[in-house]
Amino acid sequence: MAVKPIPDGYPRVIPYLTVEGAAAAIDYYVSVFGAKERMRMGAPGDTIGHAEVEIGDSVIMLADANPQWGNLGPKAVGGSPVTIHLYVEDVDATYRAAIDGGATSEMEPQNQFYGDRSAAFGDPFGHRWHIASHVEDVAPDEMERRAREAMGG
Repeated sequence: MAVKPIPDGYPRVIPYLTVEGAAAAIDYYVSVFGAKERMRMGAPGDTIGHAEVEIGDSVIMLADANPQWGNLGPKAVGGSPVTIHLYVEDVDATYRAAIDGGATSEMEPQNQFYGDRSAAFGDPFGHRWHIASHVEDVAPDEMERRAREAMGG
């Protein structure tokens, strides 16, 4: 039997997060995003060598930081230049759950010219999230007009 190059149940692009405290991060993502834990593999020192969670139809892989393997989390390298974008059913409720769970606010929920209501925060593990709920379908010409207005010209 032929093996599929892309296994069933896995999208083509999967963020892989390194964190200090992967077990706590899984609990946080379950609490804030309604994630479902798919699996976890232990590693030495009561750490997680690999885990997977589902958020809607997406998968996020994560593991504990391990400097011996060159696997460093954002806190160890002074932050992350990457922001993960996630569409959610209720951006205000998700934002509040994130902040109540220890996230640092980067942008409170607000309506955007392109039809999303969005917010941004840094989670307690050093990863940045931009969350949004689509609230309005905006025609291309109207979006262009709004973009010009939003950018001051």
